[in-house]
Amino acid sequence: MSTTQAPVAAVRLPTTGLRHQLRATSVVWRRELVRFMRDRTRALTGLVQPLLFLFVLGTGLSSLVSRGTDIDFRTFLYPGIVAISVLFTATFAGISLVWDREWGFLREMMVAPVSRASILVGKALGGATVATAQSMVMLALCGVVDIPYDPVMLVEMVVLLFLAGLMLTAMSLAMVVRIRQFQAAFPLVQMVITPMMFLSGAMFPLSGLPRWLDILTTLNPLTYAVEPMRHVVFAQLSLSASDQATLDPGLTWGDWQVPVPVQVGVVVVVTIGLLALAIARFDRTE
Repeated sequence: MSTTQAPVAAVRLPTTGLRHQLRATSVVWRRELVRFMRDRTRALTGLVQPLLFLFVLGTGLSSLVSRGTDIDFRTFLYPGIVAISVLFTATFAGISLVWDREWGFLREMMVAPVSRASILVGKALGGATVATAQSMVMLALCGVVDIPYDPVMLVEMVVLLFLAGLMLTAMSLAMVVRIRQFQAAFPLVQMVITPMMFLSGAMFPLSGLPRWLDILTTLNPLTYAVEPMRHVVFAQLSLSASDQATLDPGLTWGDWQVPVPVQVGVVVVVTIGLLALAIARFDRTE
């Protein structure tokens, strides 16, 4: 008695190579852009606080702080406020991961044959791109605070803004990756970014600080994003030696003046470390 074996249908497994993971990252990145473009309220409200800092706080303190220097306080404040505009938008992009989890979209992404690293990298790139795009409004206002429109300066600022946005998005992702409720994520991130903002030198010069404050600003990763922006902007101004030493003394590690490329390198290294931490925590979460 002979038996016939039914034909077996070929099963095609989805590809999981590098090209597939990069495509998944680009999909998540594009989704962040689409979400931002459809939410005009978010785009407008994200600029309110930086504009208030620059034109209300800057104008109010200008007559007091600018004494003894030839530069308006708003001009000094401008690079730091541009960095702050990235801070809020980028951290919100990281918090949106919790929103995706609450609404079930994250689960849909995770059942797909893609690595969790590609999801988080896409979120980080999307948050950095959105934060940089929104900060273009602040860049367009540089002439209002007596900073010339220099194409090289603007390109350098865009690159620095993107790196800062990438670091801050990675930081917020690392903090919220295990949180399941949006109401719990926002206070946690706010508790971290507010001290970072005030300890970054965005609103005051780094010269003549008390020892304890000097240590905190040196340890703050955001300081290494703000200082290169201030260096790039102040390179367009004609400052006296005394004003330069007062308003833009640069960063020091002990007696060593930290070069701007090293400061940018710190931002890159911190970003990679934070992304690695977020991915490791994400892999143990779901």
